[in-house]
Amino acid sequence: MQADSQEETLRYLAALDGPSEIAETHISRVILGRSRAFKLKRAVVFPYLDFSTPQKRLEMCEREAALNQRLAPRLYLGARRITRSSSGELELDGPGELVDAMVEMRRFDSAASFSRMAAAGALSRDLIERLARRLAAFHDKAEIVARSGGAQAMAGVLGLAEASLRETPPAPRPAVDAHLARLGALLERFSPLLDARHSQGKTRLCHGDLTLANICVFEGEPTPFDCLEFSDELASVDVLYDLAFLLMDLWRVGLPLLANLALNRYLDRRDETDGLPLLPLFCSLRATIRAYVAAEQNRPAEAGDYFRLAQSLAGDGSPRLVAIGGYSGSGKSSAAAELAPSIGAAPGARTINSDRLRKSLFGAEPAQRLPPEAYASEVSARVYKMMMEQAASVTKAGWPAVVDAVFDRPDSRQEIEQVAQDAGAPFDGFWLEADLGARIARVGARQGDPSDATQEVLEAQMHKDSGDIGWRRVDAERDLGAVVEELGRLVSS
Repeated sequence: MQADSQEETLRYLAALDGPSEIAETHISRVILGRSRAFKLKRAVVFPYLDFSTPQKRLEMCEREAALNQRLAPRLYLGARRITRSSSGELELDGPGELVDAMVEMRRFDSAASFSRMAAAGALSRDLIERLARRLAAFHDKAEIVARSGGAQAMAGVLGLAEASLRETPPAPRPAVDAHLARLGALLERFSPLLDARHSQGKTRLCHGDLTLANICVFEGEPTPFDCLEFSDELASVDVLYDLAFLLMDLWRVGLPLLANLALNRYLDRRDETDGLPLLPLFCSLRATIRAYVAAEQNRPAEAGDYFRLAQSLAGDGSPRLVAIGGYSGSGKSSAAAELAPSIGAAPGARTINSDRLRKSLFGAEPAQRLPPEAYASEVSARVYKMMMEQAASVTKAGWPAVVDAVFDRPDSRQEIEQVAQDAGAPFDGFWLEADLGARIARVGARQGDPSDATQEVLEAQMHKDSGDIGWRRVDAERDLGAVVEELGRLVSS
């Protein structure tokens, strides 16, 4: 509900930085000037927040500025007091009566918002990879919350969603009831896992609102901003539930490849394998929340879209192991990345790549070239061992994995098949075939690729005895889309 008028404050802020425009949400107004943005808390009271007085708004502005400094220190300039001078005029940080408060930010081009970039087809793999790495590092350092979390906390989130959905349903009530029952069943099923992760310190004070609209490119870097500041309880979540907002939103705008990429590059930096089966619950619940928020704000079409998305995301994760082999330059890694989003529940399979594992073994970035000794036989044996262990961990957790490596030795092919058998997971093995000339051309065209293979490496591979390759052979000289289409058809057959 509205508590008081802020029209005088709005007029004052609108004149601070030249011609301005105002963007509004249900709890804030953002005045966009030439070089600055001023975020004003609306004088409202809801069941989950109280901004009814200037002092309460000041405290929340200070809290917001401090929390957002964690991920956007260059974007946020701090909280400012709006006071009344002795002459009765409004001023910033004066000694007089506190009239209101705001958060001052540097302004960025609205076209640099990830939501705008997604609509324009401008979100790149590089941006998503860098964002995933930033989020993993952020979660590493985020404050561990011991007081609440686990299944009980998620039950609270689901309870709030249930109350909101029933008050302003975004779909016919039978559909709402069935969806809530589905989420309840997932919560009950995974309550022990949620509690175990909480006890391991996976509940942290996170961003809490990682939608595409709350991420921008600022000074060249992917920058999450506008975190959930008004409730530590709502922002203190499992780190994968925090990430799930981004994954859900990328999936929503039709970018499943980038959603899967974000998940996998995040997992490269933080091993959250045990939590993968929680993603259907987490992603669906994030979409459910957006559905009832849109319904409460009288945006029925948007609410319906989010609700249908929430229904589709509340699937069952299940283990499956897909191995893609072939000589260097056959397109294994590209095919694995394109195939992964279609395997299992959204956002798709964990991809495990031998080249990335080798780089991580040496503490190198994926595109950094390693010295020849990094490719000694004993090192390769360690890489394959790591690969098998990761594949076993993912499939035993109940999630699908797509593993790509040369797999030119019969024992390595047998070992990856055994991993699937031990996990009780269906297995698909594929061998990508392309002639030497095509593979040399591909390797020569690579830029920023994790593979260090050269023409000499490719020629040497041709003289190896790879034994009887019993995996299904796929013509990899075709367009990547045709290769991935065939792989997908064979996996589902």
